[in-house]
Amino acid sequence: MNRKEIPDSAIEIVARHINERNNRPSIIPIITIDGETETPHYFEIIPFDQIDNSKANFFAIDGSYNSQEFYNGLSIGIYTAGYICYREGKQVRLNDLTDPIILGKGYYPENILITNDEHRDAIYDELMALEPVKKMLEFFGEDETKVFGFGKDIICSSLAKLLSFCQETLEWALIYEISNLPIVQKGDFILRDGTLRSNNIKQEYLVKLAKYIKQKGLYAIAITKNSPIKLELSSTFKKIDSYLQDDYKPKYPFKTKNPRWQKLCCWLEVSDDILITAYPEAGQRKDVQTGKIQSVTKTSMFAKKSLTGGRGFGIFFVARLDYVEKLQNYDWVVADFNIFDVIPGIENNDKKRDIETIKHIFFELTRLTQEHYILGYPFPLVEAHNFVTLKNDFKDEIIKRVKYALYKEQRMDNVDIENLFLDIHERF
Repeated sequence: MNRKEIPDSAIEIVARHINERNNRPSIIPIITIDGETETPHYFEIIPFDQIDNSKANFFAIDGSYNSQEFYNGLSIGIYTAGYICYREGKQVRLNDLTDPIILGKGYYPENILITNDEHRDAIYDELMALEPVKKMLEFFGEDETKVFGFGKDIICSSLAKLLSFCQETLEWALIYEISNLPIVQKGDFILRDGTLRSNNIKQEYLVKLAKYIKQKGLYAIAITKNSPIKLELSSTFKKIDSYLQDDYKPKYPFKTKNPRWQKLCCWLEVSDDILITAYPEAGQRKDVQTGKIQSVTKTSMFAKKSLTGGRGFGIFFVARLDYVEKLQNYDWVVADFNIFDVIPGIENNDKKRDIETIKHIFFELTRLTQEHYILGYPFPLVEAHNFVTLKNDFKDEIIKRVKYALYKEQRMDNVDIENLFLDIHERF
């Protein structure tokens, strides 16, 4: 569509929607209320010269997928997931390679060619046979027909849906794999990009995984900078920022005397009303003028704080884990904690929060957020992303390698090889 053909009314609705949320008065108090996790809790960051003084392992998981379709019906699709680990500020080798650079562990499929439905089935079957996925299903005690929310036919109905499913499933399997590594010890962290929720794996199995991780004394945390929660809380972020800079920080009794290291962090649990607005349940109607939910009959499955009726085992928090003057919305992260860490008595319907554990987790995360080019965001997740991401040169790299293999075999004419990967759109 030509840019000029986009209706002005559509643009104005977008602007109105953003303005309404950004300027909505915050109803969240800026003063900490003892025992109330939905109010801001402030704390002093770990001094810069002490951030590596920890014996904990910090694992980080990420995944990626990409595909390319050619004019002759041939498609190439690949997914991957992997993890890295840092201990005392240094990366730990997790593989048996001799490569001095690649220290993380990653998984890639053998089946990447798609010309028909059988090839998509082969990609799915290979995923189920991958060692991490196979062991995760064994731990769940069920086969894939019970564990996953969708059947194989639906998952394989499109290449994009299949690759997304493979990436996410493999990421969950790596959480289980990490929890059983010989080097893992009580107090270690397993970080994941995104959330502790899934549209693919049924909640009861994810809850089983959450309990297992808790029993081993590990902390599973998902962190992202991209979330609709942040738009709903933008006015709260501005209010807290003004309070910190103008009132709280000048009077705070910092332990460190170095002014450059005097930084305050903040966290709070995201309340139900914010979650429902950020993640409305399918079937709920949202007024495009005000953004308000109408005819609400039930809590969003994605936002529900429960072991049943939801999508996973997380409790959403927002946090700022480094202090930058005039902090912006961008500098906050959304952190999804294991519900068994936040509410230890959840199985007995005891909703009391374990504030000391929450404080410990956020305090330890500040070890990871000061020494990187994205301040306030755990650097192992950045490095995990760089380790596994199938970047924009994916297409060119795949084509070059396939062409090389074809020329090596030399069973096809050179012109036929070149035409096989012709991008017809470049001729328009």
